[in-house]
Amino acid sequence: MHGFFPVCLQAKRLYQVYHDPVLYCKTVKKLNDVVLYNTFSPVVASRNYAYANIAAYECMAAGDSNYLSLSGQIRHLPAMPRPAKGKEIDYPLASMLAFVKVGNAVTFPEGVLLDYWKELQNEAADAGMPATILRNTVEYSDAVVAAIMKWSKQDNYAKTRSAEKYSVNQLDGRWIPTPPAYAQALEPHWCEIRPLVLDSCNEFLPAAPPVYNMKDSNSVYSKELMEVRNTVSNLTAEQKQIAEFFDDNPFNLHVAGHSMYATKKFSPPGHWMNIVGIAAEKSKADFSQTVAAYTETSIALFDGFIACWKVKFMNNTIRPETVINKFVDFTWQPFIQTPPFPSYVSGHSVISAASAEVMTHHFGDNFSYRDTSELEFGIPERSFTSFRDAAQEASWSRLYGGIHFRSDLEQGNLLGKTIGDYVVSKLHMRRQESQLSFNH
Repeated sequence: MHGFFPVCLQAKRLYQVYHDPVLYCKTVKKLNDVVLYNTFSPVVASRNYAYANIAAYECMAAGDSNYLSLSGQIRHLPAMPRPAKGKEIDYPLASMLAFVKVGNAVTFPEGVLLDYWKELQNEAADAGMPATILRNTVEYSDAVVAAIMKWSKQDNYAKTRSAEKYSVNQLDGRWIPTPPAYAQALEPHWCEIRPLVLDSCNEFLPAAPPVYNMKDSNSVYSKELMEVRNTVSNLTAEQKQIAEFFDDNPFNLHVAGHSMYATKKFSPPGHWMNIVGIAAEKSKADFSQTVAAYTETSIALFDGFIACWKVKFMNNTIRPETVINKFVDFTWQPFIQTPPFPSYVSGHSVISAASAEVMTHHFGDNFSYRDTSELEFGIPERSFTSFRDAAQEASWSRLYGGIHFRSDLEQGNLLGKTIGDYVVSKLHMRRQESQLSFNH
């Protein structure tokens, strides 16, 4: 028997259940909205998405014989609770309930998603789901949630909340806070978070960045710096649109005289979660395929940020804005706001390339789509010929925005692609993939 177990199929004949994969996409968007509203940083947001999706995936895989648990594939993920024999369970509903409850637990204020968790149950009951099946479904989902939450608490996140604050290094070429907020370094200890698939944050370290050198105008560093300055000073309308489209700044601070206010958008991982939903709907992926694509992409995002943050704080490179203001033009400003962490390598380049490789694995190469993610912020949609095409554009948007050097982007792309390929090679979600890997 392929697909969901016969007991679930039997249940479907009794009542209409909400197994539409579009509902899972909307459920992920619920968490995305909470992350946006509470201004989670990109790295913390990636953790929220990863654990919530893994919980959903484990519930889905328990009820779909085509899919394998990630326990053991993620080395430190323990065996998940198994459904009790003889109990009828609606696995897609269990999957969504698990996503919401874990998403609720890893965000704040805790409890903000519980109304939606109850709403899903009420909708199932109103549609005619027998009380015993609903009860079994909630019990099983809660068991998986408890296991995932216990596991998540061992990833060093709590420890990094009280870690020593970052000390700014005043040496030439080292990162210092940038205007307008002059905020402290964001999550300098994130490389201490336990990865999901990578062995450690040191597994794929890129080449060192160009040597800081403002004395020689022909040095690689000077040339890359002037490229940033000249690019921003001569932006085309298309380049401005690209920079704005992939800005993804969760907290953009505006300063006008003595007044300050902030505007919010989802961060880069939230943008890529939206893209998964767009691809799943266009490809008409079924419920299990949709959950699997979200989960593997969120894992690549999570590990991508851990690896990237190791590189950032190991090299501690200064941002273009700081150097241009000091040596070239003190009135120059980037087109988008410089985020509060070192430059090399570009985080958006890393996680975009990693996501693109995973999504290419799930939906195929040359998958054209329209990205409507930014419409809610008043930014027009953009069209792409593939996920890799989108990842490249996301990367170059950081040069157009004036916040990264060329080497940040090129090495970030390379690191992200390496991580995405590695995640795909290590995780075998579909049983058929596992058998092919074993046969080879």
